[in-house]
Formats: sequence, C-alpha cells, structure tokens
Amino acid sequence: MNKPMVLSLGELLWDMLPGGKRAGGAPVNFIYHATHNGADGYAISAVGEDELGDELLAAVKAAGINSVIQRNAWPTGTVDVALNNGIPEYTIVRGVAWDHILLTRELISYAEKADAVCYGSLGLRAPESHDTIIELLKHVRPDAMKFFDINIRADHYSKELIEELLGYATVFKLNDAELLLLRDMFGIRSTSDADACRWFLTTYGLDYVILTAGSNFSTIVSKTGESSTLPTPRVEVADTVGAGDSFSGTFAARILAGASLADAHRAAVNTAAFVCTCDGAWPEYPERIPDYLAQAESNAQAAE
Repeated sequence: MNKPMVLSLGELLWDMLPGGKRAGGAPVNFIYHATHNGADGYAISAVGEDELGDELLAAVKAAGINSVIQRNAWPTGTVDVALNNGIPEYTIVRGVAWDHILLTRELISYAEKADAVCYGSLGLRAPESHDTIIELLKHVRPDAMKFFDINIRADHYSKELIEELLGYATVFKLNDAELLLLRDMFGIRSTSDADACRWFLTTYGLDYVILTAGSNFSTIVSKTGESSTLPTPRVEVADTVGAGDSFSGTFAARILAGASLADAHRAAVNTAAFVCTCDGAWPEYPERIPDYLAQAESNAQAAE
C-alpha cells in the first residue's frame, strides 16, 4: 500500500532557546510527526544563503525529513524563544527567507500529487509567501485533506487572512486561547467550546475541527456528528515546543491511513504527551509510543 503524500507549507526556522538554537517551525514539525506515523512527508519552505541556512538544511536532513527548500538572499528565519514554566513565548523575526517562498512549477507539481497539505497563519504573513501558498492550495486535489493548524503568533495574523485560509480548509485545529480570541473576532455567542467548534465546522463546511486545551483535554468534532474528547495525560514535562504540531501530524497521518476518529485522536494525544517529555519538537521515536492514556485509566481504576 502506498503511503499518503503529505506536504507542509510555511516557516522553517531556528528557535533560539535559552540553551541554544533548535531547528523548528510548525509546518516542518507537522511533517516530522506525520512521517513517523506512516505518511510520505515533504516540507516546503525557504532558508537564506547564509551559515544558519546551511545548518538548518543539515538539521532537516539529519532528522530524516524530506523537503523542497528554496534558498534566497533573505536571512534564515529565527525566533527568540523564552520558556516560562516550560511554556514557550515567541519573538518572531520579520523579513526572513520563508517570507519569500517563490512559486515554481516544481512546487505546483508537489501540490497536485498531495493527499494532504498542512498550513498555518504565520507562513502567510508576508505577501510573496502568501500568494505562493494560496496558489499551491488552489492546485491541491479537491478530495485531499487541507489541514489548517492556525498557530496564531503575536500580531502575525488578521481576520481576513483567517477567513481566507478557512475557505480552503477541510480540517481546522486551534487551541483554547486561540478559540477565545476567535470567539470575539467572529462574534460567536455560544458558551460551549464544542458548540463554538461546530460553528466553524458548519460555517466553513469542514470535515473536522480540533480543539486542544493544553494540560486539560482535547476535543475533535466531525461533519458526521461523531466527536471525541480525551483528557491530556499527566507526564513529566521537559518542554511543550512542538507538542501541538505533533498532535496534528499524527492525527492527519492516522486518518489518511484509514483510522477511526477515536483511534486517530488517541494516537495524537499519546504522541503529544511523548513530545512533552522530550527536549525539542523532533525527538527520536521509540519503537512504540507509550499509551499514556491507558496508564492513566489503569491508575484511576486502581485508585477506586
């Protein structure tokens, strides 16, 4: 059976952490985990013609991530990351290479073959990459998954951009803080998070809406009426960088492989929990990801 082909479009950068730099960017994090969950993944982005670009290309290759990465005269992207009790806070540098992804026939050919494509709001903050990514989305097959993992950062978004990207999406993922912001932005009056998710589901004709609420829970609603809510397992957290992206990449790959909503959700929760126990967004996968949810259920039964 052929592996589903999954693309990510957008930022590739260095996270400048207190302990040193680490390769990242939400779209490429998504691809890393989608690949480890059975997809044939390709990260599409751009880096500069500089030493940081050389090092970033080497890091992507060493991580086993397939990529189509352009090089241009802009500096390689960087983000200053401060960890506040393990929670990342970002200062994202503007005017960098991934703001200037050039539309090429090669990129269009990848888009035309894709079974799924992942994108977020940050990767379209600048006009050139915005126009390129939108054009690529237009070339993706109608039946392909279009996974909009919103990843709101600072002021790198607008209501108009979010509406535009929702118009292409079949899957929409956001976290509880982002939902709070979007409730006000879109005038959603429902007090229920699940109802707010269903508002997006029906308004934009989506297949799935995914809500993650950090250390508390995650909920997925689908157009079929099926839904799944799972608690977030308690683990010893190293950092949460890339945990949401690992959830997204795992869920998308499992759904593409034919898993049920419940099974794909469970795998996504366990992968995100595993990533939280590791340093960085691209940890080496064990032979089998622990079933943290099963451990928690067993502990709860033993305590009764």
